[in-house]
Amino acid sequence: MAAKKSPDPYRFEISLSVLNHLGRNLYRNFVTVLGEAISNSWDANAKNVWIEIDRENSSFSIKDDGDGMDSGDFQGKFLKIGYSKRKSGGSKSSTGRPYIGAKGIGKLALLSCAKRVSVFSKTGGTDYVGGVIDNAGLDGAILGDRSTEEYPLEQLDFSLISELREGHRKGTIIYFEGTNDQLKNSDAYIKKLLALSFKFSLLDEEFTIHVSGDPVTVDDLKPLSDATQFLWSVNGYTDAYIDGLNNLELPVSEVTTPLDIKGFVASVKKPANLKITGTDERATIDLFVNGRLREKNIIRHIPSQRIVESYIYGQIHFDTLDREGTDPFTSSREGIVEDDEKFRSLMDYLKRDLLTKIIDEWDKFRLEVKDEGDDDNTRKSKRDRKAQALVSEAKKDFQPDDDAPTKDIVEEWLTEMQADAEFNTSAYVDCFLSENLVRKYIGHKNLSPIDGIQKEIVKFKEREEKTKQAANISFPIRQISLDLSYLDMDALAFTAEGSKNTNTQSLWGDAIGFKPVRNAVGHTGRLTNVAKNHLNTTFENIKARVRTLLSN
Repeated sequence: MAAKKSPDPYRFEISLSVLNHLGRNLYRNFVTVLGEAISNSWDANAKNVWIEIDRENSSFSIKDDGDGMDSGDFQGKFLKIGYSKRKSGGSKSSTGRPYIGAKGIGKLALLSCAKRVSVFSKTGGTDYVGGVIDNAGLDGAILGDRSTEEYPLEQLDFSLISELREGHRKGTIIYFEGTNDQLKNSDAYIKKLLALSFKFSLLDEEFTIHVSGDPVTVDDLKPLSDATQFLWSVNGYTDAYIDGLNNLELPVSEVTTPLDIKGFVASVKKPANLKITGTDERATIDLFVNGRLREKNIIRHIPSQRIVESYIYGQIHFDTLDREGTDPFTSSREGIVEDDEKFRSLMDYLKRDLLTKIIDEWDKFRLEVKDEGDDDNTRKSKRDRKAQALVSEAKKDFQPDDDAPTKDIVEEWLTEMQADAEFNTSAYVDCFLSENLVRKYIGHKNLSPIDGIQKEIVKFKEREEKTKQAANISFPIRQISLDLSYLDMDALAFTAEGSKNTNTQSLWGDAIGFKPVRNAVGHTGRLTNVAKNHLNTTFENIKARVRTLLSN
């Protein structure tokens, strides 16, 4: 009996539907799509990437001057889903750039934002090669459960790039037709988001991104940099963006760590300053790997619920997170796998060391420049913080215009008076509350001023009436025109306690000792340090006696 013929070798067959699962539907952010193209250009040793937008025809293009592809590269590398440059070329490009791409599926992002995508590419010694991917046709092929071998790309239409190819010696041009809603955003908007995602973190000063002819630069984030108040530099990090922070109010705080990271954290004057003008985006503390944004707002993993989180932004560069044999990035390439060992070590450091330091120093720095800090920090009492904030705001009403010749000297005066103003503000509140509470107590007990005090009341009323007449005021000044409203603390204490016994501790005795300094505060006098200490000590006695009085 003849031996049965063995069947052909079995083999994997990939359905086109895998393109959806791997990436075509994973990328929702337009800047992320642009980022994939820019990353490919970086890996191809490009020095420039030009993004041209034609909103009238719902199309745009991305062109670079990189190495480009020949026919073999286009078929065997670009169209090979899962092809990784790292497997054949190590971790760096031929010019020494660290590769950003890893899995070989990021190119699928290019299919997510347009109906038709045309890829044109050439090396220095070849003509253009490439093809057209029509998403409608691709959807039909997926519905028909066709394999990748059964879906040939369409031929290129060179009229699409008649202008773009002028002077284009080598590199790649990708043309997008029938785009989605992404192009409704202005060029300025796109430049700002690209600046956040790339420009002020790139590793090569010669690499430039252009949008409609204008380079993306740190100036696209000028409103953010102008509003930056304090800066923490991690392991000596610096770049063009940091060099342009001209409005820092205190020297840079240097942070060192053995962890293989670098970067910076900065804080702005007001939380609203974190909003990127003209966009829906806010600056956050972001994680970069080899110059590319890999996860936004990494401190969301370790929220502290402290007010400083509303003021800070920055970049942490952790290039060794991208390492051979491990893929720490999520499928969408827009985040990090949270249980990655190195990522966990970064989160531990941020929570245990860096954020703890920043939370404390931010409060200290804010108090130094007379701004509101963190009320939960015990460095300064809440009432002292509020007094400082009130005085700081009030000072603005007295500052001359920027072009006034007296601007500098008046600001110097205001700064010199700040501490005294804060003290008197807090002291006056104590005066107001303690004296009015004693008035309330006397009224509640139906106590009447003693005869000697009544004469003082008459005198105060007559004096006030004369000053009103001189000012031509006929309306009431005091909410309550009772006799008690004309008494100061020593007279109020006498009325409340009914005696002036100097042999025992009493509210009246403390009020007598308190009166000269209290009057100086009431008449906006600036106190000596000895007088401030005396007022603080006496006030503690007065408040304790008022509390005792009210408890009866």
